[in-house]
Amino acid sequence: MTELNERVEAARRLFQEGFNCAQAVVGAFYPPEKREGQLALKLASGFGGGMRRGEVCGAVSGAVMVLGMREGYLAGDQAAKLKSSELTSAFMEGYAQRQGTLYCREILGYDPRDAEAAKGFAAQKRQVCEGAIETAIVLLGELGIG
Repeated sequence: MTELNERVEAARRLFQEGFNCAQAVVGAFYPPEKREGQLALKLASGFGGGMRRGEVCGAVSGAVMVLGMREGYLAGDQAAKLKSSELTSAFMEGYAQRQGTLYCREILGYDPRDAEAAKGFAAQKRQVCEGAIETAIVLLGELGIG
């Protein structure tokens, strides 16, 4: 099994255990059994469900967090800032092309704030979210983030 496949499977397990999409993506790169992973999972906890409002997909937010951890910059490092910006832009464009949108509510097909609508989509939500998570991890791999 390749490293990419291992990350996708790790993320799928995390999601099935009850972590949200952002946490699943982050946890595939920063495992929860390590202190750094626990902190990353906590940081990502508010980003699931498009920040609970159907906004930017949690898988996207988690991937951008991973990009920041791997290729982020600190003040004064212009070269790192440029690289980070380019990677983030490339990720966002690639994700939007593959999923058709960056927005959770559009990926899901309903607004996650609408409890009644959510009931009707419960069965397909898992599959849709797992696909969104996989797309994020595959794109990160294509960008050389491993």
